[in-house]
Amino acid sequence: MSEILEVDLLRFENGPKAQRRAVVDGVRRSLVTGFVYTHHDLGEDMLDTAYGMLREFFEKPQDVKQSFVAPERHGQTGYTGLLVETAANSDVPDWKEMLNWGLTLPAGHPLRTRYPYSYGEQVLPESAVPGITEVLYAFHRKIEDVQVRFLRVIAEGLGCHESLFDEMTTNGSTLTRAIRYPSMEQAPSGTHVWAGAHGDINLITALPRATAPGLQVLVDGDWIDAVAPAGLAIVNSGMMLERLTNGVIPPGIHRVVAAPGYKGERYSVVQFCHPTPWTLLNPLASCITADNPQRWSGMISADALDLVLYEINLVESARRVS
Repeated sequence: MSEILEVDLLRFENGPKAQRRAVVDGVRRSLVTGFVYTHHDLGEDMLDTAYGMLREFFEKPQDVKQSFVAPERHGQTGYTGLLVETAANSDVPDWKEMLNWGLTLPAGHPLRTRYPYSYGEQVLPESAVPGITEVLYAFHRKIEDVQVRFLRVIAEGLGCHESLFDEMTTNGSTLTRAIRYPSMEQAPSGTHVWAGAHGDINLITALPRATAPGLQVLVDGDWIDAVAPAGLAIVNSGMMLERLTNGVIPPGIHRVVAAPGYKGERYSVVQFCHPTPWTLLNPLASCITADNPQRWSGMISADALDLVLYEINLVESARRVS
């Protein structure tokens, strides 16, 4: 059976060649499952502060939270309420609410001009939770730095130079998302789960510790619990990475479900590492072989994202599930 392995990003960066090779090998073998656990240098105090302020926001009255919805931004910033996002292969909305934020680029920057819903002004609840904007931006930058560094490990494992992903992730449309999963006792019906089974669209996703278990990943046809050891983060691969690697690295399929009998809520913060929207997701030459012929043509990153945003019910003017 394939298994999710534990690696150390810092040993890749600072260790001798043998340790560096071991990290690359461990990541390559673990990502057969779509998942890997990694040591990192995110500060625990930073995580505690961010979770505390996010909890304060999510405990506000619904009308206050609703005032931070960003119309026609497709869930790429601001608040998204309960029973909105829906797994692409489901017609039952997820039992979760979210706060989303990312990078703002200056007016006139070509990325902001062409992709305004990804790079426009961010909608954060500063007026409801004073000081939260600075904390969440710092949180975003720190996790993004870890993800870009982790992609260098993946690049070497693909037989490429470690800088392969550096350019495409500079000013990438990376999104950080805080999620509150309310008690399942409050769900409107027995058909809902916290988050239905799905793969992420992006390159990789980082998940620092959550406040309760619930993440399950599909490995060799079985759902297994994924809880990172203390001090580690979970990294999973996305569909853009699958396309770039010609299927060598599959997307990590996962869901979030409350354990039987668990009556509490769950908080998590995840970050979806995206390339710039104009990146061409063309399969890498190093991943095309006689045994693994090219499976996909090129596709623009923005188009891949737009399709998934529609499929998961986040395009406000085209909700497929009401």
